Amino acid sequence: MSRIIAGEYGGRRLRTPDGADTRPTTDRTREGLFSSLEATADLTEGPFLDMYAGSGAVGLEALSRGAPSAYFIERARPALAAIEANIAALQVTSRATVLSMPAESAARALRDVAATTAYVDPPYDVPASEVSGVLVALSDHAALAADATVVIERARREEWVWPEGFEALRDRRYGEARLWYGRRL
Repeated sequence: MSRIIAGEYGGRRLRTPDGADTRPTTDRTREGLFSSLEATADLTEGPFLDMYAGSGAVGLEALSRGAPSAYFIERARPALAAIEANIAALQVTSRATVLSMPAESAARALRDVAATTAYVDPPYDVPASEVSGVLVALSDHAALAADATVVIERARREEWVWPEGFEALRDRRYGEARLWYGRRL
């Protein structure tokens, strides 16, 4: 069972996908993520994008901490059911949009959304080149605002190179996860 760490919905429990092949972002990792984001970005400035959303815990944490809206991109049915249940339980349906599609297709669907913050957490076996392609497509279709903060979660020992059009900021390790922080140029 996962929970919202802080903000308006702090302490509320979240449903996790039944039988889905997902790797939830741990509470500790989310706490570190949002501490870093709150020190460098203003979540209240614009939409939050949760790619490969799983249970939706990261996007829901962003809503709890003041993001005006969040987009959840996921295609696994058990994960989608968990996201929908969590959105309903927190009563944030007016601020949440769920897109059931592959991440590669999301850029066109999110055209001109101009998310100011994005969290991209693909399964670790998704090649880095595919994740880079998703970022470039999001940028090309204005799904990401200029100067948007982007965080990529990858396996602890995996290296990450930002594609053209993005600037590396820093990285942090949490257990088996490594978060790479960058900015869209």
